[in-house]
Amino acid sequence: MKRFSIFCCMMPVACCLLLLSCKKDSFISSPDALLRTSTDSLKYDTVFTTIGSVTKSFKIINDNNQKLRLGRVKLMGGTASAYKMNVDGIATTEATNLVIEANDSIYVFVSVTINPNATNLPFVVSDSILIDYNGNSRFIQLQAFGQNANFLRNRVITGNITWTNNLPYVILGSLRIDTTASLTIQPGCRIYSHADAPFIVDGTLIVSGTKTNNVVFTGDRLDDPYKDLPASWPGIYFRGTSKNSIMTFAVVKNAYQAVVLEKPSINANPKLVLHQSVVDNAYDVGIFSVNSSLNADNCLVSNCGNNIVLSYGGNYNFTHCTVASFSNSYILHKNPVLNLTNFALQNGTTVTADLNAVFRNNIFWGDEGGLVDNEVLVNKQGANPFNVLFEKNLYRALNDPSNSTLTGNIKNLNPSFDSVDVSKRIFDFRVTKNSSAPGINAGVASGFPKDLDDKNRNVGLPDLGCYEKQ
Repeated sequence: MKRFSIFCCMMPVACCLLLLSCKKDSFISSPDALLRTSTDSLKYDTVFTTIGSVTKSFKIINDNNQKLRLGRVKLMGGTASAYKMNVDGIATTEATNLVIEANDSIYVFVSVTINPNATNLPFVVSDSILIDYNGNSRFIQLQAFGQNANFLRNRVITGNITWTNNLPYVILGSLRIDTTASLTIQPGCRIYSHADAPFIVDGTLIVSGTKTNNVVFTGDRLDDPYKDLPASWPGIYFRGTSKNSIMTFAVVKNAYQAVVLEKPSINANPKLVLHQSVVDNAYDVGIFSVNSSLNADNCLVSNCGNNIVLSYGGNYNFTHCTVASFSNSYILHKNPVLNLTNFALQNGTTVTADLNAVFRNNIFWGDEGGLVDNEVLVNKQGANPFNVLFEKNLYRALNDPSNSTLTGNIKNLNPSFDSVDVSKRIFDFRVTKNSSAPGINAGVASGFPKDLDDKNRNVGLPDLGCYEKQ
């Protein structure tokens, strides 16, 4: 009886061990299976000065008490990728039906080989690795520097700094010019910002481009189709303490909000002077100013979600600017190219401020697709001083701008831009082939002798817009 009792007591233990062994040998198929990776991204911060390769790794970890089968681990760029992958000891671009034992893991090694002098590469070379299991998909992001450049990650500029054009500048994270600092950017510099990297000005920014060596601000993806995408980087932000900034022969393109100004100038000068510059293809707003100050001359603001928005008052002078928008494959022209107000909504309450604005010798135009009736919209609320002058401009509108003084403007006559072909993304806003264009010799003397091409304005009456007919 005693032996029998002991034998009977031992049987459940043996059965439990057998069942546990069977469980570990089986596969978990639930989409709720526990899988984790040692990282969600691999970033290769090495600056490649010669053709070189760097290898990093991550682990795929099975936290379950059963085996886990991975449907596939795939390098999304395939054989064309700059990256190479080794999964659990096997070099491949796609591994399938991988088994990870219970409470175990496998290694994935990823190497990248880059020629930093290959100008067709973007500055940040990106790819990803897909992990499929039990109907779930997870991605490991891959990012490496693709060309020689000055790489600035979460950088704060202090003191008085000058950038030369020896190498491009790549902004990762953000760049901020401190309150008492100034940054001077010399002709020919190229500034490429990552998708999450705003260019913030709390001090002073001086952009000293020339016609033959302008200074370009854009996103850091230079490969197709990314090189032309709007909203590929945040934009340039002139915040409350910024002062005395001047941008000459600058090109700001493909941003979310290209040039943003907030709060009044802290001295008698405009917060920003924008001279002979281009703002193009901004997804949300090209120039967005909130109760601030800006002087712009001989500038082109083109094909933005909203070309110019001047909100909650401020002080503005726009002279010899062309502000034009045509619907295209990236941005639908559905808002006025100029929207001017002296009010804003703050915490559910409408607040107003003083507004002083002069628009002289400009062109405000958009395609005639029927979505925008008035390309110039001026709205006023409250009793604050409100002084808006439109003198010698050409604009498309059913109704003249309200709340404004109008002098010698031209309404609804096509400016005869040289070449606009939306399907081929050709937008040439010069007026060079049609001597009868309504903007020719239609301006008033302005004190600006050069146009956006740095060509002389005619002796006598100048043309409207940023280009002088040659």
